[in-house]
Amino acid sequence: MKLPYVAKAEVSKAKIVRYLLSTTHRAGKSKASFFMEFGFESDRWEELATALKEHAVENDISLEEKTSFGVRYVIDGLLKAPDGTWLNIRSAWFIDDGDDSPRFITAHPLRRRRP
Repeated sequence: MKLPYVAKAEVSKAKIVRYLLSTTHRAGKSKASFFMEFGFESDRWEELATALKEHAVENDISLEEKTSFGVRYVIDGLLKAPDGTWLNIRSAWFIDDGDDSPRFITAHPLRRRRP
């Protein structure tokens, strides 16, 4: 099953620049090191945002968890980096109750897998 309403998926600039590609964020700096190793950069944050949306389009949901605020979706699969490398990652998305726009939460690497 694919992420519901994937065409409306949102990835905020702040989530990418101040977290996922921040080398100083306490929880994000190891993720930043990983993504930057393959050519993603904070001054071109849109590349990672676009790649994450494509990741959600191309891969199936691995886990769906209903909460009191909405539904969290986890997607495992390949994401293409700017240097051409295929990265095996997990991304998490959330759809608030009463909304139909998936909101990007986080992403991190999984063990390598060949395309």
